[in-house]
Amino acid sequence: LKTLRSLAVATALAFGCVSPVLAQQPAQPPANEPVPLSIAVVDIDQIRREATAVVAAREQINKYHAVIQAEIQKEEVALRDANQELARQRTVLSPEAFNEERRKFEQRLVDVQRKVQERREEMDNIQNDVMRRMNDAMAEVVNELAQEQKFGLILRLDQTVFAAEPLLVTKMVLARLNKKLPSIKVAEPASLKGGKAASKAAPKAGKAKDAKKQ
Repeated sequence: LKTLRSLAVATALAFGCVSPVLAQQPAQPPANEPVPLSIAVVDIDQIRREATAVVAAREQINKYHAVIQAEIQKEEVALRDANQELARQRTVLSPEAFNEERRKFEQRLVDVQRKVQERREEMDNIQNDVMRRMNDAMAEVVNELAQEQKFGLILRLDQTVFAAEPLLVTKMVLARLNKKLPSIKVAEPASLKGGKAASKAAPKAGKAKDAKKQ
């Protein structure tokens, strides 16, 4: 009889005929089961466009760029005038003298092209420095947010196929970034500093000449 009862219990367990008490007990997860992953998404492009420090820095960089562009345009106008003058002198100068004038013009052209390239690199370096400082501050903000909100993974929006609105934390990151980095000091281009120094020295030189004449 005991053998038959044991067989009946074994059969019931095999076919799922478990008592209500056993059925109501929750299943215990394995000890090594991974913790649910909390994900957030940040729109980096939006932050770069709207961050207070970046907007102000961009305005200052544009002002520097406008000044440099005006100087380059003056150089270009002077080169066009010199080229026209060189063409006119071709009929009045000897071949040797004309070749010398043409050599001077070509050297001047090379100098202007080099100056334009240097100015472009200078402005690129200034802009890259602004973005580097903004990225450093943003990385700190994102790390702090991840620690506070227990995010296990934070992705860039431009590297995802789809992100639901609740996953986006861009506004939160932007607000914290504006508080952490309200402004960025933009370095003045060295080329403009040189121009200011020359303009200040010119009036002094003029006054010195006038004093000598007196």
